[in-house]
Amino acid sequence: MSRALASAGIALIYQDPDLAIVYTENLPPHFSLQSDGGSDADLFGTAHGQRLEQIKRLVLESGTSTTTEADIAIEGEMRTYEIKIERANVGNQAGILSIVTEITEARHREKVLKSLLRELSHRSKNLLAIIQGIATQTARNTISLDGFLVKFRGRLQSLSNSQDLITDSSWRGAFLFELAQKQFAPYWPEAVRQIPVSGLNVHLTPNAAVHVGLALHELIVNSATSGAIANGSTSVTIDCRETTIGDRKAILMSWIEMLPHETATHDLSENTFGRTVLERVVPSSVNGRAGLRLTPTRIEYDLLIPDAEFEILRRAQPASIR
Repeated sequence: MSRALASAGIALIYQDPDLAIVYTENLPPHFSLQSDGGSDADLFGTAHGQRLEQIKRLVLESGTSTTTEADIAIEGEMRTYEIKIERANVGNQAGILSIVTEITEARHREKVLKSLLRELSHRSKNLLAIIQGIATQTARNTISLDGFLVKFRGRLQSLSNSQDLITDSSWRGAFLFELAQKQFAPYWPEAVRQIPVSGLNVHLTPNAAVHVGLALHELIVNSATSGAIANGSTSVTIDCRETTIGDRKAILMSWIEMLPHETATHDLSENTFGRTVLERVVPSSVNGRAGLRLTPTRIEYDLLIPDAEFEILRRAQPASIR
């Protein structure tokens, strides 16, 4: 029996009607009794001992079993024990049998799971708010259902692409180069392998990854609709470098698109949702700054992102994505 209890990590404590400890089996080393007839206070400490005594007296009176837990600091580490308490008859005497099991790891896993679920709920609500905003603003800036569906689906796919990277990283975020590759993939000419991203491959926070992904999507779709990509040109570059915002470290992500011929107007010329995303929504969401400059032959977009929204992981970084 002793081996079975040790294998299962279970300890037994039997107490007489006065709750003096008569017998123990497989107690952990840190639960040592100085003499026979010890009490719960000797094993679990004064506070837990008094509480357990009250519970056990009720069990003696009612005969109804119960279960409680005790958190005990042992060698600087908090450990949790589950204590199942039931009335047990030995001969003509009714005593108390306590079955003690350490559940520290199980409780730790529960806490981690609850924390993850709270985080998931928080992020889901944020994502739903973003989707609601996209739907509302897209509807305001389109005049037909077909037009709305095309733009809305594209923006949802952009969110989905960014979210895939964030989820794959266990919610830590996404690298800029991978994010750009995901956003470019549906629109970049198949014959051109190189994705035009250079500079620092920074690791963006989940918040920054979602919003930078939206900004890239609007720029890429505009290019694929009426800009360089639409006209068969790949004269688009994205560069990321270190800079500052005031006294804080930051990065500057720059989009430069050379138009193959003079274009008097394009999608970003008007007060569209795409332009709102680039100039207001994205910089506000990352606590940064943005600038959009349009000419008949050139589109430039700069996004300043403060250090709270990214990490520069010092490792070998490619000059560009191929």
